[in-house]
Amino acid sequence: MEQKYDPLFTPWKIGNVEIKNRIVMCSMGGTSIFGWMEPNHFDKEAANFLLERARNNVGLILPGIAPIRDPFGGRWLYQNKGKFKQLKSYMNEFHKTGCKLFIQLAAGFGRAMAMNDLMAKMITNKAFGFVCKPIFNMDYITASASRTPNRWADGVYSRPFTKAEIDQIVKAFARTAKLCKEAGVDGIEVHAVHEGYMLDQFTLPYTNSRSDEYGGSFENRYRFPVEIVQAIKKECGEDFPVSLRYSVLSKTKGFRMGAVPGETDYTEVGRDMAESERAAKYLQDAGYDMLNCDNGTYDAWYWSHPPQYMPENCNLEDVSHIKNFVDIPVVCAGRMNPEVGAQAVKDGRIDAVAIARQFLVDPEWVTKLIEERTQDIKPCISCHNACFNMAKYEGSANDQDLNDALHMARCALNPRTMQTDKYRIVPASAKKKVAIVGGGIGGMEAALVLKARGHEPVIYEKSDRLGGVFIQAAAPVYKEKDRELIEWYRREIKKQGIRVEFGRELAAADIKPEKLGADEVIIATGSKYKKLPVPGFDEAMQAVDYLSGAEVGDNVIIVGGGLTGCEIAYDLILKGKHPTIVEMKNDLIAVKGVCLANTSFLREMLAFKKTPVYLETGVESIRRDGVTVKGKDGKVFDLNGDSVIVSVGYAPTPLVQAGPHVHLVGDCNGVGNLRSVIWRAWDVCMKI
Repeated sequence: MEQKYDPLFTPWKIGNVEIKNRIVMCSMGGTSIFGWMEPNHFDKEAANFLLERARNNVGLILPGIAPIRDPFGGRWLYQNKGKFKQLKSYMNEFHKTGCKLFIQLAAGFGRAMAMNDLMAKMITNKAFGFVCKPIFNMDYITASASRTPNRWADGVYSRPFTKAEIDQIVKAFARTAKLCKEAGVDGIEVHAVHEGYMLDQFTLPYTNSRSDEYGGSFENRYRFPVEIVQAIKKECGEDFPVSLRYSVLSKTKGFRMGAVPGETDYTEVGRDMAESERAAKYLQDAGYDMLNCDNGTYDAWYWSHPPQYMPENCNLEDVSHIKNFVDIPVVCAGRMNPEVGAQAVKDGRIDAVAIARQFLVDPEWVTKLIEERTQDIKPCISCHNACFNMAKYEGSANDQDLNDALHMARCALNPRTMQTDKYRIVPASAKKKVAIVGGGIGGMEAALVLKARGHEPVIYEKSDRLGGVFIQAAAPVYKEKDRELIEWYRREIKKQGIRVEFGRELAAADIKPEKLGADEVIIATGSKYKKLPVPGFDEAMQAVDYLSGAEVGDNVIIVGGGLTGCEIAYDLILKGKHPTIVEMKNDLIAVKGVCLANTSFLREMLAFKKTPVYLETGVESIRRDGVTVKGKDGKVFDLNGDSVIVSVGYAPTPLVQAGPHVHLVGDCNGVGNLRSVIWRAWDVCMKI
């Protein structure tokens, strides 16, 4: 192992529990050992997921949150005793790895519950809510400190918890913790005075307007999490460690309004640093044995779930500051770079490094770090396309597919994550030669899967390098992880000895197995930009041209406010230029499946940088130096600039259609994202 990582591999203690190293696998929704949004049980898929990471040299593992009361059906977690018996047997096996496990128990969601339209109807329509109550009691699930607006659904409000309900929750934490302890679990993490979840909603001034002993003063606002840890300690003993998931700063300006990096001139409506300094000590003195920290709320979600636009180690400065006010261990999460984290541990600024989504992409990354195989680590690109793809835009509630809501913590780049029943490498019964037309991500992923199964793939790539259109997608200055991913694929293709024919642009007539000397053919030729039926369209620069390095002027008009258009605008801002966005819809990035953490960052960063945005505005014509547009009021006007970039989407370019022994992979089979590209490659290659 490289010496710079040595500080990460020293032991430390949480209370009396010794942890073998300073790498913590943070909790991720969907990896709960008691299931996620279904009736609580011992979840074997999550258990195997956690065990594989434990066997790969993690020090402490925190499974996904376990709601203290089931969202589905309303049963208390402690009432199903059978799963704790299974947990005890599992812990015996788990401890053979030398890893420790704390189960994260969640008080609830409150206004942070990612509601879809059907869930919202259960609250707004009392009769419908009454009928659904035995199965999905949204009135209880979204209950909070006070009457506050839901983060996701317009016009939906949380109702205040009663004191009797609070008392029930406190007792449930104690009972469940006792069962976990008896099953051999090493500790509990309380979720959460963190991220604007329900317990945090009690602590924060802008979400707590109660006038009883749970509202008003500092002590009253923090009473609920204090009562929980005291109840756990009373039931389990002072030596049983209890961690707290804790957001140092809320970084929040108001409901659905966060403060982006670099924004300092705002009024904090949540927890500011002065209160956090006091709260950290107060919570320690109440009995918490560790603070597992980051920043943010669901109103400033990009701090808690940083997309690729956020800087690495984005929470480290604030977390390391709070360590000065406590004596218990402090852990930092938030796009943590292991090298930076190791130095922070060495300097005594934090006690351990918490990393989450990298474990979804590559379960062996810690082992590879130890073995000096860092180039073999498949990087997380912070896309949220499969692990956390709850979307929100103007006029919508969370429009996430039900299957995604029920199966969180999957991975766009690694289909096997939390899906081993569906995606696996099975040796082929007969070796086949497979021609792959196109060397983008879809083509390379297909080649690697086929090679792992025992086939002989050959890639035909028309250019002189692998990567396809993802080379352009990875061009913005903040997409260093995307560029690392391309290099990872190129190294893997070479390492696996997969033959690549560069400079081979095949015509449709060539796409036949017999002409290519193959048994099967995979088409992975991607997509092509769409054209707008407006005069002067060809006068504009296409998004792919800009991302390929074409020069633009200082003032740039971007036609299309989807994800790519907004990413280009942010890239231009970072380069000191001045973009303007024209979008036909009523919001930027108003599309399904793009995580709110990603979209809210871009919307709010563009607003912070005072980027002009024209919504519900159509383009009438395009010139080299500007566009003529029609606003939602019907008025036609000109926007002038130095350059015009068009980013209005892509259409599949499959060359030929699928048929006997000919298969389509990636965007040529329907434009999507890396998740659809990679998962479709597996869908095809597992059947060849």
